[in-house]
Amino acid sequence: MIKKAIYHFDFILIFLLFPFMGISLYLVNEINPALFKKEIAYITIGFIAFFIAFLFPIRKYLWLIPFLYFTNLALLLGVDIFGISILGAKRWLKIPLIGLTIQPSEFMKTNMILMLGYKIYLNPPDKNGYSFKELIKLSLYIIIPFLLIAKEPDLGTALILAIVGFGTLIIVGIRKKIIINALVFLIFFIPFSYNFLLKDYQKDRIHKFLGEPSYHVEQSLISVGSGGFTGKTQKEATQTQLKFLPIASSDFIFAYFAERFGFIGVVVLLGLYFFLVYYILSYVKYLKNDYFAMPIFASVGLMIFIYSYVNISMTINLAPVVGVPLPFLSHGGTSFINFMIIFGILENLLAFKYDFLYNFNSENDTGL
Repeated sequence: MIKKAIYHFDFILIFLLFPFMGISLYLVNEINPALFKKEIAYITIGFIAFFIAFLFPIRKYLWLIPFLYFTNLALLLGVDIFGISILGAKRWLKIPLIGLTIQPSEFMKTNMILMLGYKIYLNPPDKNGYSFKELIKLSLYIIIPFLLIAKEPDLGTALILAIVGFGTLIIVGIRKKIIINALVFLIFFIPFSYNFLLKDYQKDRIHKFLGEPSYHVEQSLISVGSGGFTGKTQKEATQTQLKFLPIASSDFIFAYFAERFGFIGVVVLLGLYFFLVYYILSYVKYLKNDYFAMPIFASVGLMIFIYSYVNISMTINLAPVVGVPLPFLSHGGTSFINFMIIFGILENLLAFKYDFLYNFNSENDTGL
């Protein structure tokens, strides 16, 4: 089994992550050496989680996926009752005795992706795509966590979850008439949601995005612009070193990267993200007949693209500010470990794909 796993292991997929980790460690160490030690710990735990996810026989224990999904939903409900608030948002649960906190919404990304893959595998679309009735059933697995996460409030994460979920269903196959009707519905629903559903602080972020930028974004724009064509040395990067740029190690790490490495560095970084997303999504065609793995690869590719696009856009005032990390670059344990689990699952689906197909065909041949 180990030999087969190594033979089918996609080394390119995991090697594509190393440049991001190296850049993250380099920048975090410059911003705050104390955080550098935590970053090392997060990466170590992340790789342990990666290998556990990689070696776990996911396809043999598909029945665990609904259990994990509904357990995660219960944790999201628990946040509303027992959760602790940080900076005005109730998103965390405190683990008794050890005192650590977890953010269930982060793990819902993985569990929703797995749940969609599981349900699509059980009921793949016909040649015309899913009907409206079938789409409604699948949509419930996206809408319920969306509502629970938006209530925390964490509208940014909730919206990304919804975009990834419905984007995956479109890639898998939905009838064109349904997509057109959904777009028409959104045109009317967006103004309604702005007037009646958004909270005041969320409206304020939109106003600042459309008008004068907030202090955070203003300092971020100065950082990005001051990097010039080739960037600055650490001592010359005064926006971060003099603490003008807020949250430089996490949400606004792209601004510090641009200040240090300039336009050339930004082009290289965007190229790395583009190649990573393109490489993951290229498997969608390769796995088109594997209705468990295919939607999972589609979801992960979409997630990384949306996360990186939103984070970079908000730092240069092309999107409202939301608490969305830059994948594999922003300092943060839960997000990084969760992404490593996801990539462990991707490698698992590739390495043990042929065993699954053999067992699946054997069952069909015996009438099981």
